[in-house]
Amino acid sequence: MEHANANPSLASTLAQSVQAGRHLALTNSKQREQAIGSMATALGGSFQDILEANTLDLEASRELGISDLLLEWLKLTPERLQRYIDLLHRLGELSSTYGTTDIGAQGGDRHSYRRVRPLGTIAFIYEALPELGAIAAGMSVKTGNSIVLRGGIETQHTNLAIANALRIGLEQVDLPPDAIQIVDSSPSLLYELLTRTQQVNLAICYGRPSLIHQVTQQATVSILPAAIGNCYLYWGANGNLEIVRQAICDSHIGEPDAVNAIEKVLIHTDRSSTSLTTLWKSLAEKGFILHGDRELVASYGEYLQLAQDREWYQPYLRKIVAFKLVDSVDAAIATIDRYSSGHADCIVTDSYLETQQFVAGINSACVYVNASPRFYRHQRGGDRIWLGMSNYQGSQRGAIGLASLMANQQVTMG
Repeated sequence: MEHANANPSLASTLAQSVQAGRHLALTNSKQREQAIGSMATALGGSFQDILEANTLDLEASRELGISDLLLEWLKLTPERLQRYIDLLHRLGELSSTYGTTDIGAQGGDRHSYRRVRPLGTIAFIYEALPELGAIAAGMSVKTGNSIVLRGGIETQHTNLAIANALRIGLEQVDLPPDAIQIVDSSPSLLYELLTRTQQVNLAICYGRPSLIHQVTQQATVSILPAAIGNCYLYWGANGNLEIVRQAICDSHIGEPDAVNAIEKVLIHTDRSSTSLTTLWKSLAEKGFILHGDRELVASYGEYLQLAQDREWYQPYLRKIVAFKLVDSVDAAIATIDRYSSGHADCIVTDSYLETQQFVAGINSACVYVNASPRFYRHQRGGDRIWLGMSNYQGSQRGAIGLASLMANQQVTMG
């Protein structure tokens, strides 16, 4: 797509990014591992500069009346920044995702194999959460891609300080710093970035539903939206009360963005009144605000506030949980497929048949059975690092990891 009023600055940035990405794609896994380690070390060397930039952003955002949620996402503590520096070091140490697969003869003298290769240039569009820019950049370098970071106006100083440190890290190992670019947060530039199909191979968007909607409406490039919140749990007639309570509480612990937070609970009509009130009392003691549908509120108004119709579609992104009655697992599946974000939904039941029905019927990227859906960017002892969770209705659903930034290429030899 050609742009009649193309931004010359963006055009230059993307040209540099594409060229740097081609250079990066030719490096080996050892070089990329060293590069990410150098990027992490450079972040540590800029530790105070990044925190000071973050203080500027916080002060400016408060003056602009930025929401409390974004302020929470924006604020970098020394502990939080160090945790992500450590995570970047860990990313560098992960095994390479490159490889080839023999797919056999195609006929005649021809033989084919499938190889994994970088996508090219990634655009990462996000709001607040400045440390995610570092993780996205690390994942891009790890997979041989270049990246263009586009954060929100509320975190521009912090994002710039982080990007500058990452670029220094690349320079120190003789790799092109233009493999990591940062652009401003203007709406017109975002639109142009999302329609640069010749230079941008994938756009990953991460933030509140308003940002995700804006990106999906404007983009002509391939996109990978990362969903947060509005996860559903179905509590079957024979489901364990303690598992439900633990799953809800644990899913909200993720800091600062509780990606897989259970915000809606569907209750089988056969659940006892005692089990319901026991759960609600426990959640209220832990600071949760509880909403319910009309039927529940009519009977348990002392525990629940009435949930408006629109709430079933929307994430709260706070410690709020809404409850709704359903009379079967089929009704639960239909409700979840209609209302949930579709990236992570749960069932708590002792019934094998209900489990099989739920797993087979639910249209969600990730399904959790009698388990907390809590999201970990890197689970201790694991060998994967995740950027977020995609509810994209295609092949790249679920956790966004290194494989999401790679492409398959079939090569046929004569």
